[in-house]
Amino acid sequence: MPLDTAASAGLFARARAVTPGGVNSPVRAFNAVGGTPRFIRSAAGAWLTDHDGNEYVDLICSWGPMLLGHAHPEVLAAVQTAVARGTSYGTPTEPEVELAEEIVARTSVERVRFVSSGTEATMSAIRLARGFTGRDVVVKFAGCYHGHVDPLLASAGSGLATFAVPGTPGVPASSTELTLVLPYNDRAAVEKVFAEHGDRIACLVTEAAPGNMGVVPPEPGFNAFLAETCARHGALFVSDEVMTGFRASRQGQWGLDGAVEGWRPDLVTFGKVMGGGFPAAAFGGRADVMGHLAPEGPVYQAGTLSGNPIATTAGLTTLRLATEEVYDHVGRAADVVKTAAAEALTAAGVPHTVQSTGTMFSVFLTEGPVRDFDDASRTSAAGYAAFFHAMLERRVYLPPSAYETWFLSSAHDDRALETVVDALPHAARAAAAAMGGEA
Repeated sequence: MPLDTAASAGLFARARAVTPGGVNSPVRAFNAVGGTPRFIRSAAGAWLTDHDGNEYVDLICSWGPMLLGHAHPEVLAAVQTAVARGTSYGTPTEPEVELAEEIVARTSVERVRFVSSGTEATMSAIRLARGFTGRDVVVKFAGCYHGHVDPLLASAGSGLATFAVPGTPGVPASSTELTLVLPYNDRAAVEKVFAEHGDRIACLVTEAAPGNMGVVPPEPGFNAFLAETCARHGALFVSDEVMTGFRASRQGQWGLDGAVEGWRPDLVTFGKVMGGGFPAAAFGGRADVMGHLAPEGPVYQAGTLSGNPIATTAGLTTLRLATEEVYDHVGRAADVVKTAAAEALTAAGVPHTVQSTGTMFSVFLTEGPVRDFDDASRTSAAGYAAFFHAMLERRVYLPPSAYETWFLSSAHDDRALETVVDALPHAARAAAAAMGGEA
């Protein structure tokens, strides 16, 4: 029996009258999958509850931040105590120092600066890289998302090493004319672009493990190759860990490659988990590079709510609770879902590949492997839409886009996992029917 969505539909109608598309971030509108976006009233542990009273197992976890699950009692208690002291001072506070110390202790960075969003973190890191090197050109990869920063909302030009063109209306050509866009996991393309433009390149920026075209892990040694190439040409290697930071592992994606292989990025951006569910992000890196930021250096960056005491308290509490046991639990839960999804899709005869890095994974409805954006683009949109709605009707909330990462939390217990596993065969058959219509 279809779920009642009258309350969500009513809220969506009201929202569309006052907000473009009825949402404050495009993927929430369900445009990629169709249907009525669910307006969530509350969340606890692994479950979301919408305004119609429907409960769903949450497999997006606020797009990553809720590593401990929703409304974790210790995080709530810490936040409530902090709120009672006031919500914003516009002055330095102790929680921001403590959170910075925690991030430095767990990652490759030596110094860190807080901001309010991942977009702001990447924008600031790019500015710092340009200021530090005295160069202007930025290299990025197709399919890697670094927030809605104008120079990085770019599409590839007409040739392998040509400069980019704007990827969306509203971004002037002048904003992307110093951006080069390459295919991901392509060493030859990187070598070519540095051979042609190396003395002009300020930095290369990449998601440490892309998660915004679905999870597309770096091939073994690829990030090390990027770090070495940048160092050889005097450019900075900027690793975007907004999504993977403290989520792929306790040390982020760097804990899975750089910490093992013995290299460090020059700059790193963070967000999501480090904010504990609040709007908070950061960028950090080598002490000498970070020393170019004002007030120590000439590169200006500022923010009224940067280091907000409530957000930093939530983030600090989350990181302190994010023990190896937490990551082990999330990893085991992810393995259960990955295995069940692959088995259900195989039984239904649906072409698919499941890819992961650490605790993060994606299900592509296409033959694998998926190693770059072109490969990811082959996933079946119609098949995923059918799959998504079949899961939603059985009370499992997946990302409402085929090009997103699935996230679990330490709150995903046996009941939540059984709900997901039980729904998967129905969803796989729905995908098979939809994809049969594509032939």
